[in-house]
Amino acid sequence: MSNNKVALVTGGARGIGRAICCSLANDGFKIAINYNNSEKEALALKNELSAITEVEAFRCDVSDSVAVKGMFSEITQKLGRVNVLVNNAGVAEQALFTDITDEMWQRMINTNLSGAFYCSREALKGMINEKNGVIINIASMWGEVGASMEVHYSSAKAGLIGMTKALAKEVGLSGIRVNAVSPGVILTDMMNSFSESDKEALKEETPLNTLGTPEDIADAVSFLVSDKAKFITGQVLSVNGGFVI
Repeated sequence: MSNNKVALVTGGARGIGRAICCSLANDGFKIAINYNNSEKEALALKNELSAITEVEAFRCDVSDSVAVKGMFSEITQKLGRVNVLVNNAGVAEQALFTDITDEMWQRMINTNLSGAFYCSREALKGMINEKNGVIINIASMWGEVGASMEVHYSSAKAGLIGMTKALAKEVGLSGIRVNAVSPGVILTDMMNSFSESDKEALKEETPLNTLGTPEDIADAVSFLVSDKAKFITGQVLSVNGGFVI
């Protein structure tokens, strides 16, 4: 991979996003780390990756379309045009359907779905012009099959899968590929609220009898971004140990 290509990873400071930044840096990309609240982690990661490649951190709430526009302008000035966009920023929450407030619903949709829409819309301006680019949306197995107590989360991730398929059809002629990676149970901070017995139960429900790591997702992204996946678009690559088949 030539070292002039730029990859933007939203929510790139921690967990899955962090692993994706590391993987793509090793693949030779310049890295734009997007973060909202995790400034300390973002700057630490920037410091770590600067030994490998050009890297900058950009604070932006992806649910704010004006802020997203500003972030893309800043990335272009500092690193160059975004060639690869990984829409990873997201929030998760468990709640009874009847307890989901308007605010909870809006926050979930705005971050997990609208954020990916705003970032993709900005990235595509340059990609269509150049007739190349890759967009990867980080979905969830619950977007494929739905999860009890996570209806708003499942809805947002299902929307992301729908967007992946529709956009792939629309921009394919412009040489742009759009795919989704759909994680299963991955050991990140999002799992902190689960007890050890909960994690053990989830492990037993997984045919491979293990829980995933952020690196498992990063490896899938690295593959889909590469030329090895040049004939793959509009697909959902499920990385879940067989939890959902």
